[in-house]
Amino acid sequence: MSHHEVVLLLGSNLGKPEHNIALAIAKIEASLGKVVATTQPLRTEPTEFVSSNYFCNIALRLKTRLSPVGLLKEIKIIEQSMGRLEDSMITKEYVDRVIDIDIVKFGNITFSSAFLQIPHHKHMQVRDFSRQLLADLNDTVNTQI
Repeated sequence: MSHHEVVLLLGSNLGKPEHNIALAIAKIEASLGKVVATTQPLRTEPTEFVSSNYFCNIALRLKTRLSPVGLLKEIKIIEQSMGRLEDSMITKEYVDRVIDIDIVKFGNITFSSAFLQIPHHKHMQVRDFSRQLLADLNDTVNTQI
């Protein structure tokens, strides 16, 4: 079984966002694969909904043996274990959240299902903060946090 290179974007705007991101990264490493590069955290205003809580966002590169669907299932377990109860894919609206973990790229594949789109169109094409994080990630050498 081979390793796949995956790009994830993480965001948090409830509680202690920086701590939430660090905890999520530790959980990712424990169950999903090896984190090989990360960006510096980026503070941003909420996108596509109104909130006074700013986000802490980070992009990371991961080596995993999981399939796209398997990776998504494990990500949802991590999010729920950290207290995320609502999924915007189901509710069709954005709200404040302890953690959000999105699969942005999965190698060079294109994948589409009711609950997963790879590459993640909004992060790749629409959201300025995401494009900045992705550019920063491309500029990083493989450095584990």
